[in-house]
Amino acid sequence: MKRVFLVVLDSVGIGEMPDAAQYGDKGSHTLYAASTSQYFNMPNMKKLGLFNIDGVKEKFPEIKDDSFDGAIARLSESSSGKDTTTGHWEIAGIISKQPFPTYPDGFPDDVIKEFEQRTGRKVICNKPYSGTDVIRDYGKEHVETGALIVYTSADSVFQIAAHEEIVPIEEQYRYCEIAREMLQGEHGVGRVIARPFVGTYPDYSRTSNRHDYSLVPDTTMLDQLKESNYDVLGVGKIYDIFAGKGITDTVRTVDNADGIEKLIERTGRDFEGICFINLVDFDMMYGHRNNIDGYAKALTYFDEQLPRILEGLREDDILIITADHGCDPSTPSTDHSREYVPLVVYGSKVKAGANLGTRKTFADIAATILDYFDVPSKVAGTSFLKDIHE
Repeated sequence: MKRVFLVVLDSVGIGEMPDAAQYGDKGSHTLYAASTSQYFNMPNMKKLGLFNIDGVKEKFPEIKDDSFDGAIARLSESSSGKDTTTGHWEIAGIISKQPFPTYPDGFPDDVIKEFEQRTGRKVICNKPYSGTDVIRDYGKEHVETGALIVYTSADSVFQIAAHEEIVPIEEQYRYCEIAREMLQGEHGVGRVIARPFVGTYPDYSRTSNRHDYSLVPDTTMLDQLKESNYDVLGVGKIYDIFAGKGITDTVRTVDNADGIEKLIERTGRDFEGICFINLVDFDMMYGHRNNIDGYAKALTYFDEQLPRILEGLREDDILIITADHGCDPSTPSTDHSREYVPLVVYGSKVKAGANLGTRKTFADIAATILDYFDVPSKVAGTSFLKDIHE
């Protein structure tokens, strides 16, 4: 019974790509930035080879050991962009040459007016904003008037923040569905996101009832696996990122710790196929907030739990650990960064010490997984299975 556990450490980039300057990200290196904290400690990932990857080993010259237990590579992003949807879609075999639209000056008047008309509520803010700052600055007005807080970021997102006692959560989701229906074609943002919050002014806080509404992707690795009668288990926001397409089973998570527990629980399940998990706290809680110590603690916690994940692996299982973009917490920007991402692969039949250098696209993951399940690939990417698997 073959199983693949694909873990995305959301935003754990490993150094600027050659075109990083075009995105305003020259000098970014998320993993190294986190390592400058006294709370950073990843001995288990070190053992698997994380610090032997191109672009990582140069930043950690104190690591002299060239032997490691996993197979590794540095992955380039072939798509245009540096957002969650683009990164995950490329991991699943779609290369997006046309970037999703972004709105540094807010959304056009005609978009906002149509949204107001269709929801029956006024809109406030309509500009790029930090998610925590926006409820601090606009939460009181929203509570008093019922107007919806609409904001964006450097990413292709249309975000709607509303207090759960003012706008019931199901109504918030309905408004997001309206926005998703509207935002197609020219204004086809990657994601519409519900950002519910609670509390009283000035002590508002976001809840775990976030919900993402992505565009529907073309054929991905997930579709091919599902069509071939394999299980495709989504953990965290995977279901949302792929608009449910290609997923056979899904579960939400409230944070990284919850996601890791649900992953470990699934290592004990009998299934044949893939378990695809996103651990979002690195990005949402720490990268976007330029919290270096928080980022380091989150990486350390994942590393501490890694032995529990490895214990649940069976003879034919493969564990793949990667990322979808960067979000360097040490730079002035609070946005994603255009970076390479790590590839760490482990399993009883994975060749220890295999270093594949730098690969051209995240989509090589999709091609490799399809190859492992003997499913002829219809997606982008080149399989590296023969290079890592005995």
